[in-house]
Amino acid sequence: MAVGRVALTVRDGARVGDFYERVLGLEPLAREPGRLSLGAGETTLVELYEAPDARPRPPRATGLFHLALLVPDRAELAASLRRIVAQRWPLSGASDHLVSEALYLADPEGNGIEVYRDRPRAEWRRDGDEVAMATLPLDVDTLFAEGPERPAARTAPGARIGHVHLDVADLATTERFYAGVLGLDVTARGYPGALFLAAGGYHHHVGANTWRRSAGPPPAGAAGLRWFELTLPTDAARDAAADALAASGVAVQRDRGAVVARDPAGIALRLALA
Repeated sequence: MAVGRVALTVRDGARVGDFYERVLGLEPLAREPGRLSLGAGETTLVELYEAPDARPRPPRATGLFHLALLVPDRAELAASLRRIVAQRWPLSGASDHLVSEALYLADPEGNGIEVYRDRPRAEWRRDGDEVAMATLPLDVDTLFAEGPERPAARTAPGARIGHVHLDVADLATTERFYAGVLGLDVTARGYPGALFLAAGGYHHHVGANTWRRSAGPPPAGAAGLRWFELTLPTDAARDAAADALAASGVAVQRDRGAVVARDPAGIALRLALA
């Protein structure tokens, strides 16, 4: 299991789309009225659905903490940093997480974004079944010096969505859903108020936190996270996940080959083929 596309409802599609193209370096792959798909290479990573009348997401509503764009290596992370600086877009943070190095920013409508590169798995430290992670200052100066003086306008074709981090109302119900029902492994509990889950020994495909003391889902049709996608390798794996959701009492629908459901925080997800 891995993370596929992330879909956002935005009020100003042109402005937000320009950010994902110009600042993040994603390529527009498909345009139609009210919808823009962007990605790297030929792979769609982010979909923007324009809804000018959408209400802003309330500050304490559940939803997206950040989507995370995973770039192939440190040189590409450096290129991302240089692209962000060249566009004079502010960073909200820069961290060394032991397993990764990360830059943080937000799009024009406040949707959180992480751009990161993974260290080789052989360098990850483990404590039993958990992956050792931390939040340390990133050496931005050495990173900036590593990149090309003029980074490419587009991010590398190998970039993908590495994980999503969610604002939720309760960690215990979140764990029962993503671990108990969908079968992800808990990979870290060391951050107060946060939980990290993954498949295949990764550090995390889904992060969840209660730092904002989320009070519940946003109003229907609000701006922000529309849905995110978890991908599975086979029809059988997708159908088994759908059966597990239904058996746990979660309402399940089918949409063009994908299984559509909502987690306990009211966040929509799609289970689709990789």
